[in-house]
Amino acid sequence: MAQVNQSPTKVITGMVRFSYVHVFEPTAIDENSEAKYSVSILIDKDDKQTLSAIQVAIEEAKKLGKTKLVDSKGNIARNLKTPLRDGDVERPEDEAYAGCMFLTASSFKKPGVVGKPATIELGEDEFYSGCYGRASLTFYAFNKAGSKGIACGLNNVQKLEDGDRLDGGVSAAADFGDDDDNDLM
Repeated sequence: MAQVNQSPTKVITGMVRFSYVHVFEPTAIDENSEAKYSVSILIDKDDKQTLSAIQVAIEEAKKLGKTKLVDSKGNIARNLKTPLRDGDVERPEDEAYAGCMFLTASSFKKPGVVGKPATIELGEDEFYSGCYGRASLTFYAFNKAGSKGIACGLNNVQKLEDGDRLDGGVSAAADFGDDDDNDLM
């Protein structure tokens, strides 16, 4: 369940799934880009509350950033880029995105990465592509190199549940289990 916040452009999501996790070290998408912290956030299409909160925040970001988004006639441009996309349409080959809307959130500032309770900071082995949790996001207008739209800033993430890893890796616990068998040698 998404939370209501003081800022009209800030959303704390309900339960989401994380993919393409780069929250511990910044990564550049290509050689011409600055390195950022980022994560792809998969939102179940049935989570109407989170999706509605995101849509409201996007509309508020349009209002607040109107000067960046207007065309030559003073109207908000019709071909704005927006962060929320349909996984069934844009990533039909990826079953993790099936039945989900998704967005990519990024920041130059390292996000907080916590567990439950939120006072527990998590490391790279604990927060990974495929785990479930919540994200704190802020939406804002941009106008860069002729491209106009609404972007999604990444504030913090919270892991609430484990999930199947999307990066193909497995944990050491999954490989070795709790086997105390000393007869291995």
